[in-house]
Amino acid sequence: MAAALAPAASLRLRPFSTLRLLSLYSRTCTSNLPSSRSLPSPFRSALPRRRCLCTIITGALYSGEMVKQEILENPKGELGERVGKFRRRLKVAEIKGGHDEGMDRVGQSIVVMGWVRTLRAQSSITFMEVNDGSCLSNMQCVMDSDIEGYDQVEAGSISTGASVWVQGEVVPSQGSKQKIELKVKKILLLGESDPSYPIQKKRVSREFLRTKAHLRPRTNTFGAVARVRNALAYATHKFFQENGFVWVSSPIITASDCEGAGEQFCVTTLIPSSVETTDTLLDSIPKTENGLIDWSQDFFGKPAFLTVSGQLNGETYATALSDIYTFGPTFRAENSNTSRHLAEFWMIEPELAFADLDDDMACATAYLQYVVRHILDNCKEDMDFFNTWIEKGIIDRLRNVAEKDFVQMTYTDAVELLLKAKKKFEFPVKWGCDLQSEHERYITEESFGGSPVIIRDYPKDIKAFYMRQNDDGKTVAAMDLLVPRVGELIGGSQREERLDYLEARLDDLKLDKDSYWWYLDLRRYGSVPHAGFGLGFERLVQFATGMENIRDAIPFPRSPGSAEF
Repeated sequence: MAAALAPAASLRLRPFSTLRLLSLYSRTCTSNLPSSRSLPSPFRSALPRRRCLCTIITGALYSGEMVKQEILENPKGELGERVGKFRRRLKVAEIKGGHDEGMDRVGQSIVVMGWVRTLRAQSSITFMEVNDGSCLSNMQCVMDSDIEGYDQVEAGSISTGASVWVQGEVVPSQGSKQKIELKVKKILLLGESDPSYPIQKKRVSREFLRTKAHLRPRTNTFGAVARVRNALAYATHKFFQENGFVWVSSPIITASDCEGAGEQFCVTTLIPSSVETTDTLLDSIPKTENGLIDWSQDFFGKPAFLTVSGQLNGETYATALSDIYTFGPTFRAENSNTSRHLAEFWMIEPELAFADLDDDMACATAYLQYVVRHILDNCKEDMDFFNTWIEKGIIDRLRNVAEKDFVQMTYTDAVELLLKAKKKFEFPVKWGCDLQSEHERYITEESFGGSPVIIRDYPKDIKAFYMRQNDDGKTVAAMDLLVPRVGELIGGSQREERLDYLEARLDDLKLDKDSYWWYLDLRRYGSVPHAGFGLGFERLVQFATGMENIRDAIPFPRSPGSAEF
């Protein structure tokens, strides 16, 4: 009890710290404490007051008013108090949004909460830019030295990176960069920012920002990438839901290899998962009499891996629900340090039952045009930023995708086109080779003037085992959707629905049929023609934002030698 009654001067509580601390006490908690009259006078003020202080702070932070009447008058039940109504905080995007850019709010008293981007003091006035992440624009806050809380500015406590609560009146701006600004009446420091804050006004490289992935969302570039990524994800779900697809959660841990490439991360408990892992001796891993790893003693009783695709599992639900899609993380243990590869990335993989390759291509085309139109219509400020600072002409490029008809051609015709091209490629072209990014970009950007192109009917020897064999015996019903600047964005196929063909293909590739027993069962019990495609979500984000490196299209990139944050 002596520690609990330590002098209050030793506690330096900030507003949110106070809120969290006092929220532990109810208004009735005084019954468990000694009477204030029995305590020395210095400690009487430490007792909870009848009107809870945390309620007052909450009201101040979220509305600008010191007390929210509907909360203070909240009736108490037998065991506690009713939870207050959720009030969505007013954000900068709402304040400055609309065709009049906030002029309709002139004269209103509002509260803005966010992080300080810049702070500059002039002789009689101080300008502060605050951003809350809801949009690219900052809220310009104009302060006189006599406002409440200005002493925190004078003391240097409010600086770039600090979080603040600002109350003021919306007024027409005297500057030309924005139509409105906030004439501050009160400012409150919520969280100080140390002088070592690495994201100052000066420009820093994207390579440097990857080492500060926990802070880079506060920059204009990565804030815009995050918002566009969010819009693309929203549009993805919206497109498939509106077209009758069911979202299915495919497993992250799997015992089968969808692509047959073998580049998977192993999931095991044979190696201790504690701090001692780095000191584990190889002799401690259980082995069979032949000296091989004894997988029967592992968690799953057999080798297990992080999935490279949710497609095979998605097919099981497509043969029951007709049209489904998966949208989740996938993993490749490919030791590649290029600007196009990640070890962890997200995949969108729809499966369409009672469908062939033509249906698949039509769905992929409709999906891509839908999500592109969505960001052009709903992320205008961010897209203007990308068009100015990241890739000039990106808006026109995206409009071409949204509006132009997609072209389709066979792989054989594409190879002939490349062989006739008056251009020397780094990778020579011949029938049977896998097309490289330079070939794909030439086809879309030069041969077809920026139109997306779908190449179909690839040689079966360079494609996965599950793709349906065409009548010629040499090609499969596969397609790749190519777009300017990126190359392949979507890959799909009609799946092999014939049991005998699928078993023969597994034998040709020397894949263990026992591992795919359940996948083969789908061909035994009511098999139907079906098709689907896969789209790497980070590739789509790259395509939509113009970001050159895929590691800048995901919040926390995972690549060889890098698993920070």
